[in-house]
Amino acid sequence: MSMAKVTLKGNEVNTNSEIVKAGESAPDFILVDSDLNDVSLASYEGKNKILSIVPSLDTPVCQKSTLIFNEKVSKLDNTVMLIVSSDLPFAMKRFCTSESLDNVIPVSMMRSRNFAKDYGVLLIDGPLSGITSRAVVTISPENKILHSELVSEIANEPDYQAALDSLDQ
Repeated sequence: MSMAKVTLKGNEVNTNSEIVKAGESAPDFILVDSDLNDVSLASYEGKNKILSIVPSLDTPVCQKSTLIFNEKVSKLDNTVMLIVSSDLPFAMKRFCTSESLDNVIPVSMMRSRNFAKDYGVLLIDGPLSGITSRAVVTISPENKILHSELVSEIANEPDYQAALDSLDQ
C-alpha cells in the first residue's frame, strides 16, 4: 500500500496510506465523544458530516481551524462538524467549552487508531508518529466521501471553502 507524504515545518513525514477519496464509501469508525460514549457513522445517520481531522486541539493551527469551522458550519443545515483528534475527550471538551463552540462535536481516537488507519491519515514516522496528519473529509448523508484533503504541510490550515463547497453537490 502506498503512503502519502506530508511535511511538518518543512520536514517530510509519512502517513500509513493514501487518504480516502471522493466517491468511495466512508469507512465506519468508533470514536469517543465528550461523555465517553462511542460514536460511529450511524450516530450521524442522514446528515452531511464534515470531519476536521487534527493532530491536537492544544496547538494554535488546530484551534484556529476549529474556531473557523465552528463559525462556518453554523450556517449549514443537516450537517454535523466532527473535530477528530488523539486528544482525550476531557481536553477537547475543555477547549470547546472555553471558546463557546457549540457547532462542533469533538471526538477522540483515545481507544483506537483504526479511524486514522482506515482514513489514511495516521502518521507513521516523525515527531508526531502515532497521531493524525491534518485533513478534512466531507461525507454525504448516504456515507459517500464527497471531498478529502490531506493538508500537505501539517502546520497549515485546510481549504475550508473546498470542504464546504463539496456539500452543495
